[in-house]
Amino acid sequence: MSTTADPVALGVNSPVEEALLAKTTTTVANAIAKTVAVISSTVSSSFTTGATPTPTPTSPFTSTSTTTNTPTPIQSLTPTLEDAGEEKLSVKDLSQALQHFGIVDYLVFIAMLAVCAVIGFYFGFIEKKQKEQKLADKDGGGAAGVVERRGSEALDYLVGGRQMKVFPVALSLVASFVSGISLLGTSTEIYVYGTQYAFILVTLVISGTISWYIFLPVFCNLQLTSTYEYFELRFNKSVRLLGSAFFTGANLIWLPIVIYVPALAFNQVTGINIHIITPIVCLVCIFYTTAGGLKAVVWTDVIQTVIMIGAVVLVIIKGTVDVGGLGEVIRRNFESGRIEWPEFTFDPKVRMSFLALMVGCVGHNTYQFGCNQMMTQRYMSLPGVKEMAHTSFIFVSGLILLFGLCIYNGLLLYATYYDCDPLTTKLAAAKDQLVPLLVVQTMSSYPGISGMFVAGVFSAALSSLSTGMNSLAAVFLEDYIRPLMRKPLTEHQTAVTMRVCTVLIGVVSVALVFVVERMGSHVMQLAITIGSVVQGPLLGLFSMGLLCPSINSKSAITGSLVAFLFMGWLSLSAQVAINSGEIYSETKPVSINGCDYEFDRSMVTPTNGTLLSGESSTFSFAEQLYHISFMFYTVMGGSVGVIVGHLAGFIFGRNKPNDVEDELLSPCMRRFRKSMYSSVSLNENSIKSPDEKS
Repeated sequence: MSTTADPVALGVNSPVEEALLAKTTTTVANAIAKTVAVISSTVSSSFTTGATPTPTPTSPFTSTSTTTNTPTPIQSLTPTLEDAGEEKLSVKDLSQALQHFGIVDYLVFIAMLAVCAVIGFYFGFIEKKQKEQKLADKDGGGAAGVVERRGSEALDYLVGGRQMKVFPVALSLVASFVSGISLLGTSTEIYVYGTQYAFILVTLVISGTISWYIFLPVFCNLQLTSTYEYFELRFNKSVRLLGSAFFTGANLIWLPIVIYVPALAFNQVTGINIHIITPIVCLVCIFYTTAGGLKAVVWTDVIQTVIMIGAVVLVIIKGTVDVGGLGEVIRRNFESGRIEWPEFTFDPKVRMSFLALMVGCVGHNTYQFGCNQMMTQRYMSLPGVKEMAHTSFIFVSGLILLFGLCIYNGLLLYATYYDCDPLTTKLAAAKDQLVPLLVVQTMSSYPGISGMFVAGVFSAALSSLSTGMNSLAAVFLEDYIRPLMRKPLTEHQTAVTMRVCTVLIGVVSVALVFVVERMGSHVMQLAITIGSVVQGPLLGLFSMGLLCPSINSKSAITGSLVAFLFMGWLSLSAQVAINSGEIYSETKPVSINGCDYEFDRSMVTPTNGTLLSGESSTFSFAEQLYHISFMFYTVMGGSVGVIVGHLAGFIFGRNKPNDVEDELLSPCMRRFRKSMYSSVSLNENSIKSPDEKS
């Protein structure tokens, strides 16, 4: 799949188009006006500009059995050309005409960035000065007393002084988890592969429950700023540095993907190159994250979550009305075979089976909810366990709502483009430009809505980027810098160090967007595949620490390194196989019967047909491994780490029963140990204060 940023460059005129265009003496303005007229006059086409279309009396679909059995799911690849005397717009002209981002849209987008910058300025300068002034008044103006009583600079910057409120933190968690990757990638997944992925909604509840009862209680009790401090308490400093290195690598891989996705959306609706808009927007994010710390990140996340949900809801409502109602959306998707259950099979090579969702997706999300520094750092900003439990419930509920909207938006995508697939015609240059294309075609008659949607997509990305930068700054400070310093850092040195780290992380992430652009894969799959290289070993490392008291530090390091090397080979092999066409998942059928514009038909090939590289029985053992569904990758990495860790115990020995303190184990493991704990339930009094930690 091509990931070229400029869709205009992909338009190639056919010989018929060239002859027609040679006779055309109209201006560009007239061409654009004609585009709008053609679009608005189309009865059954998916390309509408705001008017509710009249339902077509007949369906362009063939029967389900016909579409699902054909090796090439593109229907009618070579329809009869229109009469040469009738002028039809080329895909290039249409793409240019659709790149309409008016003044109101730009104002809405700029307003979102301005609000985020103002929030960062407030918490970084105004609120900070007000707090210092109040403390100075209480201390009679003593500067030394101010520094002593206001607490650690790092505590305020990284966890908001542990005094954050439930609802904003819950929305911040939602915004951080649902990046632009999920906002656009989930809808694209439904459009291309069907509703099997929709059952992620069930796995979110399971993952949230597992993370709360197994992982989060330990971190809540220990009140850690960096989650990887746990590894030093449970194992030693070497394991802590290894875990921090894994997390750093995972985020440096993930953050450029997060930035790249909204840049694609902006490019689709404006035509502005992604390498122009990316640095500009990221500079705003770097500013408010650097200036305001966690408080600015959380409150900008609140604003961004509202924008994100509002934009998706508006597009869904307008798009559903244009198609002809909810019933028409369901009918078109049902006839194309997109509405279906996950495949009930034990074959791990099936891309989105029930097993892949219930095992692979649950394991992946469990790591994200319970072990990821970006999530746990938010929980640590709350004052008590009750607040953490309430936040966890609102967080999971918000995820289900937002993912549900994205899944329905995927159904709406197909209902809109059921008879003219923009990927086949190259109207959309990349899969993840489908949703922005839907926005500009359905909402163009409403000034500001396109700007709101792009602001929503960028909001999702900026929230994830700001969270990632803030979390990495915490890891850099707590795990890399402070342990290496001979003398404790002063408050001023701490403040400068954290902000310099934040800026450097942001700059590196923006620079790595150039690398992500060359990775030819659907972004959601790319994020999970590449991220599992380190997320799998980290899941294994946390599992060994919390659930396997017999494993010592040497065995844990051995298991994690073996898992890292294995997942590196697996992910690299899988990515090479995807790019070469060796691995290709069967996609749902599409049609170009109803296209009312011209495109280069010589370029129309069965690109989304199933490419058969041979029967699975002929695969070698190595090929069998990297053909396994990407949904399993994180769980595979964690399992390899735990298994190798146990096997390494035969070489490095094992811990004795009393070598590990009970507070470092998951509550479910404490039931199997004789200890002073008579109950594993948590309450407000069980949380240690920072002064009680050593």
